Amino acid sequence: MGETKNTSLDTVMTDFILLGLPHPSSLRTLLFLVFFIVYVLIQLGNLLILLTVWADPKLHARPMYILLAVLSFLDMWLSSVIVPRLILDFTPTSKAIPFGGCVAQLYFFHFLGSTQCFLYTLMAYDRYLAICRPLRYPVLMNGRLCTILVAGAWVAGSIHGSIQATLTFRLPYCGLNQVDYFFCDIPAVLRLACADTTINELVTFVDIGVVAASCFMLILLSYANIVHAILKIRTAGGRRRAFSTCGSHLTVVTVYYVPCIFIYLRPGSKSPLDGAVAVFYTVVTPFLNPLIYSLRNQEVKSAEETNSR
Repeated sequence: MGETKNTSLDTVMTDFILLGLPHPSSLRTLLFLVFFIVYVLIQLGNLLILLTVWADPKLHARPMYILLAVLSFLDMWLSSVIVPRLILDFTPTSKAIPFGGCVAQLYFFHFLGSTQCFLYTLMAYDRYLAICRPLRYPVLMNGRLCTILVAGAWVAGSIHGSIQATLTFRLPYCGLNQVDYFFCDIPAVLRLACADTTINELVTFVDIGVVAASCFMLILLSYANIVHAILKIRTAGGRRRAFSTCGSHLTVVTVYYVPCIFIYLRPGSKSPLDGAVAVFYTVVTPFLNPLIYSLRNQEVKSAEETNSR
């Protein structure tokens, strides 16, 4: 247990103990290697996309690739907030995290995660305009407007992270300091609060669950219109390529949103599945994004091949 210091009223928490993901001790080394390799691949894959978009003037002048570069940047930082700490859980090192470190981790996770949530919605809207409104696309989505929308997503994400961190850590924490999770997230931390958490759970339900569900529905609506437009393509090959791309994008979006909705629309849940589900949007999605959004994109592949020569 972490150290505490006594006051006249209660015990004030100075650190938390992250219990990590439940796992057999025999698999500890294997899990360490798996998550370490995945983290390295996340960083390298997303860095490659960033450098490719930055180096090719044709790419970084187009809204689609501005959004893709921002997504890669978010993936690198979001995974860095969570995965290194997860990797340490498979080593003999201390599982303690300072109170301030827990606050920072929760803030940055929700700041970056909600910004990514909004960004996925913008990316789906951009694809909808490009495919369903191609003649008006240069007017409806240009570089300046794209930059403004991205800046708005960052501001909204920062506000969201601040609200969640403030509401979570305004509560008193005393007694047990063991967080039954692999990072400091709202549902797991609230279980340790020495006060009524009803308001926090309601805000979490509305601010995270409902917003995530709404963004997901907007994305599905965008892709429904895209599919309708694709069905009008005369050549079977064109329809097949378009469906393949849309299917890939929807797959990675689903892997991100569905686990989020599962976690945050069930306030007060103590399911042992929550930690395993959270791995999808904290580790799997940042790993898949470079594969889905770049390796299946002919323009990005062409630019990567050109820059490597």
